[in-house]
Amino acid sequence: MPTPANDSPLEVACPQCGKQVVWEPASTFRPFCSKRCQLLDLGAWAEESHRISGESAMDEADLDTLLAQADRDAPLS
Repeated sequence: MPTPANDSPLEVACPQCGKQVVWEPASTFRPFCSKRCQLLDLGAWAEESHRISGESAMDEADLDTLLAQADRDAPLS
């Protein structure tokens, strides 16, 4: 006999405070528990205290060097 489907709603932890949030359309700020937690997280990204790990982005001088090199390497037509 098949087991019944799990009908309990999915709950996730708020990334800011850890409070459990029901994942459903009525949870306006999901995955956050409130507008406050959502704005705190946005502020952390804006001030760059949250970062995605990886190589650092190129600055404008690096881009200019690459463009100059590409111009030298391009075949003349």
